[in-house]
Amino acid sequence: MKKIAILSGTSGLIGMQLLHQLLKNVSYDVIISLGRRTLALKHEKLIQLKVDFDDLRNLDWEEQLRTADLGGIYFPIVQAIKESKAEIHIYSSMGTTIKAAGSKENFYKVDHDFVIEFAKWGKELGANKMLYVSALGADPQSSVYYNKVKGETEEDLKALSFGYLGLFQPSLLLGSRSEFRLGEEVAKIFMKPLKWLRILKKYQPIHDYDVAKAMIFHANEPKQVKVEVIPSKEMQDF
Repeated sequence: MKKIAILSGTSGLIGMQLLHQLLKNVSYDVIISLGRRTLALKHEKLIQLKVDFDDLRNLDWEEQLRTADLGGIYFPIVQAIKESKAEIHIYSSMGTTIKAAGSKENFYKVDHDFVIEFAKWGKELGANKMLYVSALGADPQSSVYYNKVKGETEEDLKALSFGYLGLFQPSLLLGSRSEFRLGEEVAKIFMKPLKWLRILKKYQPIHDYDVAKAMIFHANEPKQVKVEVIPSKEMQDF
């Protein structure tokens, strides 16, 4: 049986780490990346699909694969998915900021609507596991808008009833972003000493690659629970 990982949010901080680690992971036969743009990366295990997340339900993934499949190497993948003979894990690290999105409405669309639509699309494709990057403090009742949206997204993902849903709640992320975020840079200055002193592990900044490692680990571990919250302090161990 083919084992397939499907990613959304690949061009982001954790998404890029996930992609690189999944390509090296022997557990997966194929990595499918969904994005608005094609990444400048080639790999024998990597398939890139250009998508409009506003219209993900109408994505003709099969046609895109057949068009790109000059040598017939993708044919077994298409057949395995269509015949439900593939184990599919979907990973979502999609997210933005209100400033980058331009409004709370656009932020909600990216951090909630796009994530839920991706989850629904993946489940219809046959995915039995979903791994989602949420945030420390995610709570649908939170007075902090960012945490409230993350909490609502978690609750709506639970309602989709995957065989396994991993909700990863990292603290402040450390890594090289493509865009500058002043708030994060200031927070890092004050939060990094927690990591050096090894105190308040729950709130310590965490590296992007540790989150990615934790996600891949939990996706491939036998699970007795359907929903699991993985806190930042646990991901620090990776």
